[in-house]
Amino acid sequence: MVAKSKTRQNHPGPSRWRNIIFFALSFFLVLCLAVLANRLQLWGNKPFGRALIEYPLWAVILGLLVSLVLRGTGAYSKINSAFRTELFLKTGLVLLGASVNFATIMKVGYRGLIQSAILVVCVFFFTWYIGRLFKLDLKLRALMATSNSICGVSAAIAAAGAILAKREHLAYVTTLVILFAMPLMVLEPIFARMLNLPDAVAGAWIGGNIDTTAAVVGAGSLYNEQAMQIASIVKLSQNSLIGFAAFFLALYWVVVVEKKADKKPSPKTIWTRFPKFVLGFMAVSLIATLGLLPAENIKIINNLRTWFLTLAFVSIGLEFAFGEIKRIGSRPILVYGIATLFNVLLALGLAWVLFNNFGGI
Repeated sequence: MVAKSKTRQNHPGPSRWRNIIFFALSFFLVLCLAVLANRLQLWGNKPFGRALIEYPLWAVILGLLVSLVLRGTGAYSKINSAFRTELFLKTGLVLLGASVNFATIMKVGYRGLIQSAILVVCVFFFTWYIGRLFKLDLKLRALMATSNSICGVSAAIAAAGAILAKREHLAYVTTLVILFAMPLMVLEPIFARMLNLPDAVAGAWIGGNIDTTAAVVGAGSLYNEQAMQIASIVKLSQNSLIGFAAFFLALYWVVVVEKKADKKPSPKTIWTRFPKFVLGFMAVSLIATLGLLPAENIKIINNLRTWFLTLAFVSIGLEFAFGEIKRIGSRPILVYGIATLFNVLLALGLAWVLFNNFGGI
């Protein structure tokens, strides 16, 4: 009898098998939508000689449409386990390092850090001030200011952990980030072309102010490959500030807001919150720069990068919560909109000053 019970314990239970099946179905759905997005772009190439709608836009549109169906039928919670925007995106960005020379990263990176430092400080306090004028909750204001000034959802998650924000506040901000990032992903490349911006300036502008990294990569790719690379490096420079922002926000909350001086966060918080995939991106770039990756391998890596990024764009559309907009109300949307406009204009000015004479890639 004992042996039988042990044998049964070694086998997955019904609920575990159910989770495995739903995860497989979830990933299969994301993969099918990614394949369809790439097919739609190729079909668009045939009559016009170029894609009228690039694969990032097709991926997001398909994700949004399927999200509406899944949420409308009540199936979303059962089949959302493989909607992993951050995982797909970070993998794609690490693979992007194979096509970017390490010297370029260092050349762009220090400019990106200067731009990011100015943007983070100015946009954070501007958003904080506007949020106070509209009398938003203190923790919601902190999450909005952090996400708008650094890198969207990742920064909001780090800030939420630092100040122990409410789950609904994080859900609000996540929805706001995607709500504003998706139109900017389409509009900024259009405006950049209208302004006839150099590739480096366009990339730095896109990377400096669009809040979510996936939308940054999408917008950059809609402009051209060089703009995407510059935008990605600038955004990664901005991402590297997440740990510092979380540390100082936690310190402010403990010492000023909650006034518990005996519970100050340690410097370990910086490393804990630091996005490790930035190091992976730099490591792959260094390996490629040293010639340790054959040309045929780099081509394979670049193809894999495109697929992972497409999966990320599909997941952005799938994860967008339409019903959350009604719950948010008008004040947070208005605050985020005003702060985003400020961010767009300031980032454009800084990109022009810092990258107008950039030598290119």
